[in-house]
Amino acid sequence: MTELLEGVSRRHTDQETTWVKCPSCSEYQYKRRLERNLRVCAGCGHHLRITAARRLAILLDENSWESGDHEDIETEDILEFRDRKTYRQRLDEARRKTGAHDAAVFGSGTLAGHRIAVAAMEFGFMGGSMGSAVGEVVTRAAEFAVAERLPLLLSCASGGARMQEGGISLMQMAKTSQAIARMHEEGLLVLCLLTDPTFGGVTASFAMLGDILVAEPGALIGFAGPNVIRQTINADLPPGFQTAEFLLERGMLDAVVPRPQLRSYLAKVLTAHAVHAPAGYDAAPVIRTDPDQLTARPPEAVIKIARDRARPTTLGFAAVAFDSFFELRGDRLFGDSAALVGGPAIIAGRPVMLIGHEKGSDTKESIARNFGMPEPEGYRKALRLMRHAAKFGMPIVTLIDTPGAYPGLGAEERGQAGAIAQAIMESSRLPVPIVAVVTGEGGSGGALALGVADRVLMFENSYYSVISPEGCAAILWGDRGAAAQAAHAMRITAPELLRLGVVDGVVPEPETASDDVVTAAANLRAAVAGALAELSATPDLVAARYRKFRRFGIGSPSMIGAQS
Repeated sequence: MTELLEGVSRRHTDQETTWVKCPSCSEYQYKRRLERNLRVCAGCGHHLRITAARRLAILLDENSWESGDHEDIETEDILEFRDRKTYRQRLDEARRKTGAHDAAVFGSGTLAGHRIAVAAMEFGFMGGSMGSAVGEVVTRAAEFAVAERLPLLLSCASGGARMQEGGISLMQMAKTSQAIARMHEEGLLVLCLLTDPTFGGVTASFAMLGDILVAEPGALIGFAGPNVIRQTINADLPPGFQTAEFLLERGMLDAVVPRPQLRSYLAKVLTAHAVHAPAGYDAAPVIRTDPDQLTARPPEAVIKIARDRARPTTLGFAAVAFDSFFELRGDRLFGDSAALVGGPAIIAGRPVMLIGHEKGSDTKESIARNFGMPEPEGYRKALRLMRHAAKFGMPIVTLIDTPGAYPGLGAEERGQAGAIAQAIMESSRLPVPIVAVVTGEGGSGGALALGVADRVLMFENSYYSVISPEGCAAILWGDRGAAAQAAHAMRITAPELLRLGVVDGVVPEPETASDDVVTAAANLRAAVAGALAELSATPDLVAARYRKFRRFGIGSPSMIGAQS
């Protein structure tokens, strides 16, 4: 009997060391296979937690890690804290369990050849809680990044501030936040990777202050934990509450990326923000600046072409006219409007920030994207991306194709007019080149929010108007059926707007862009790249932009220079 029990015990132990039970689907995973799969469940895709050391090994180039100076960072029991155990006992237990000195390490390494500073948190050490040692590690990582002019990657996993250090722990939120603020002031990239779980004082400080916020699937992220919230408000929480996907939908994250794809995603981010030599552009210019060179079409015919459902969208142009593009999402406040997309791109070798309206390519997608009519979240996202571009010296390219801003009740409640006004105002003062192209419909202030640019271009078969022809007809003619008459009166087509000086040039297209997307994209690429090459030589873009828009309507030319 004794031998039998020993055999059962031995087999049970062998099984525990050979197989791992997924905490999500409860299926057992063969341990070696699970490790090869980066501890992602092959059955349900659940991302099991990994150590800081494993995280660094997955993300960084082999043998590139160089540890930072940690020797003098020593956790002190300033409060002589004791619960069921002393703080010292808990620290000793955590060190024996993890082999780590505290819950974070910092250093430097390369990722796809890009040298970066890194701070990585160890959740296994007292739940990754942030005491004075963790705060010091994160702060030194930021200071090292500033001194070396490096991007900083923060890999976060924490239950929050460390209670055993009381007020000193609380102050780490301010300490680390001001260190990240210095990085922003210095124009350096901060990437925050949020893993399961990231809560409390860590989330409410450095973890949410990155230029780009990316999370692993299913990661729990928030300020107060779900149990605290549930007990405080005495209510059930919605499905998926505080998961990475929940936050992405509500505009708080840029992306949710599976662990096996994280390295390539971060490499793409780093490449887009690397310093590039200014790119010239030698191709023959395609922009037309003489209205008489353009084919005159009745405005009602142009409107029909501009609204063609088969016309290329921003994402279509991003795939064909640009060398690369990846989308960033969310306004960091409320949501993520699918009617407006944007993110870093490269065109003709030049990094830019691409922002544009997106109508979708079929009925289902058009409904999901609100037919290209952004809510306030869309314009706040656009403004966030514009500020991002200005920080890193990226030119901005906007593609305009919208009937107008969404006029719904919720949009008004959340400040639609203010969001548009802020985008118009701030884009007028950004110190980077801006090229705007009307590719289809240019409807009202919803279009102008992306249209305050150094070069304003439009496709040959697009239109740009203060209001839709139908809206104008309904108000002034009392009959929407008079839309064609209103369109003629407002002069909304390319030749007429070129004569008025509202646009600076016209991008030729095949018979219609929907007939030949490749040619339309090639013309867009040449027009944008050529305009950016010209603008790169402009000494004071903000002053020139002021003069450009100052001249519209009634004004004293003698005062323009003085007011710029």
